[in-house]
Amino acid sequence: MKKKTVLVAALMASVLSLTACSSGEGARGGTPAEGETYNWDMTISSSEASTWWAGAEKFGELLSEKSDGRMTLSVFAGDQLSGGDQVAGLEMLTNGDKAFAYYSTVIYSGVDPRFGAVNAPFLYESHEQADETLANKAADAYSKLTEDLDIQFLGFGESGFRQITNSKHAITTPEDVRGLKLRVAGSQLFLDIFRELGADPITMNFAEVFTSLQNGTIDGQENPIDAIYANGLPEVQEHMSVWNYVYDPLILGMNLDLFNGLSADDQKIVVEAAAEANEFQIELTRETEAAQLLEMKESMTVSELSAEQIAAFREALRPVYDLYADKWTAEVAEAVQPN
Repeated sequence: MKKKTVLVAALMASVLSLTACSSGEGARGGTPAEGETYNWDMTISSSEASTWWAGAEKFGELLSEKSDGRMTLSVFAGDQLSGGDQVAGLEMLTNGDKAFAYYSTVIYSGVDPRFGAVNAPFLYESHEQADETLANKAADAYSKLTEDLDIQFLGFGESGFRQITNSKHAITTPEDVRGLKLRVAGSQLFLDIFRELGADPITMNFAEVFTSLQNGTIDGQENPIDAIYANGLPEVQEHMSVWNYVYDPLILGMNLDLFNGLSADDQKIVVEAAAEANEFQIELTRETEAAQLLEMKESMTVSELSAEQIAAFREALRPVYDLYADKWTAEVAEAVQPN
């Protein structure tokens, strides 16, 4: 727990330092009103059964508590406000049609490939390694990236390490991936990762994945354990490989104009509530995944890859690093490198 507290403190300091210059005037000019009442919308990509939802609900509770009820938050699961389209949902955040969102860096990378540096294959070996890196270097880098999209960075949550499921056979070697038709996240990086392994990767709206797996349109998919479990995918998949091939952080973002339009005191409330909600969501994700994995082992064949098996995949994916070196940029790639 001590490491988590240090991570949250670092994220709060990063966000507050980057937003100090915006506490004078509102987004559209003038002085922000003290004691203003706000009714905000927030979306998540996953379902109400996910830790994303629990983290967003916690954020809303904290906003209301810290503002004495002046700030209220309505949370929408499954990207309801954008018809299940995550990229369209991100666009809504950038233009102010909604105030907040939890989005994976994978979704952001579909708009700006620099965001995908933290999703490089087999970059982190453990949660602890990821925590240290995100707190020490990555928070500042990703704050600058989100600002370029007119989004205020409010820290990292966690989607988790991404795993792979399929209906054909166990996956324990790179050769096992060849020829599988797999739904991957909507990012060119993920398409290139699985093409390098010889798969037939496609992207599709996540809302369509369950039915596509059920009717055999696709053989499998990749996602963190919580997303797999919360969306009922074990019902339509026979095999899962735990290989931790990509670490997938969430970004809690707020429309930048809306944030800049808040008074300094209200900005502080939002930043503090976000840090506490992110800490809660990360802790819950890690506790929940352990229980979910045990349950999934009862209905699926689960292969937990050894260090030697993972090394073979890491070697097979070395060309991806060369392909993306320029797209990630040296600055951002360095910021996500573990110490």
